[in-house]
Amino acid sequence: MNVDVLCVGHASYDLIFSVDHHPQADEKIVAVDLLSCGGGPAANAAVTITKLGFKSAFAGYLGRDLYGDKHYQELIDADVDTGLIARGESPTPLSAILVKPDGKRALINYKGQTQALPDTAIDFSAVTAKAVLFDGHEAHLSKAFVANTRLAGIPSVLDAGSVHEGTLALMDKVSYLVCSEKFALSFANDVETALSHLASVSPAVVITLGEQGLIWQRGISRGALPAFPVNAIDTTGAGDAFHGGFAAAVSAGMEWLEVLRYASAAGALCCTKMGARTGLPSREAHSALFAQPLG
Repeated sequence: MNVDVLCVGHASYDLIFSVDHHPQADEKIVAVDLLSCGGGPAANAAVTITKLGFKSAFAGYLGRDLYGDKHYQELIDADVDTGLIARGESPTPLSAILVKPDGKRALINYKGQTQALPDTAIDFSAVTAKAVLFDGHEAHLSKAFVANTRLAGIPSVLDAGSVHEGTLALMDKVSYLVCSEKFALSFANDVETALSHLASVSPAVVITLGEQGLIWQRGISRGALPAFPVNAIDTTGAGDAFHGGFAAAVSAGMEWLEVLRYASAAGALCCTKMGARTGLPSREAHSALFAQPLG
């Protein structure tokens, strides 16, 4: 297997309900629309990468159930290499997402008794990749594999959306710690202080701030980048698209600020359509937005 980016982590199936507002306690509401598709940070990143014209593979778990079969076929249809997917009898994780007209969302995830894969579940020995993206959800697999990427000199990216076992274990072992504002604020009361703290454990840190853009520190250099202006419909999957674009740009050897702009364009475009998987940008749309000046 020879790919530009190997994505290791979580795959789920998403049921996305369009609602007028998020329900209050004991309130019953009616959705005005429903979209169903594959999801999960690493799986969405893998699809983003192929849509942008790169080669990707996904390594993670899918159950041998209806949702697992549907997601597996989606990945094949998207030209993602599925040779490293472990299938089993435990259920495929399921997410129910409520999206308001302003794009704000609420999410419920169900994993049942599905457990993280053991570190020996997938054999990576035949894989050649220019970059590796982890989302931390397959902690055992990732902790065992990240050491090999460092020894081989392969750049690695951590999608740190929230604080959990996997992100805590990997945050000081990857080349690029790319995290959400929520993750950053778990370590400090404000994002600037959090950036300084995270930069003490990782050589390059990016904190994404949604419509406010991002801030970053790489070595002693530090900066900020505004977001591309778009009409946001649904923010579901924007972070996944950002991380996929980031890893793709790293695999292509782009300059640092170009990596950030490339990732930002992917994340912004995902907000302009309903659903994470269906909102992932095409190569053409991404190229057009990426060519526009920022700031």
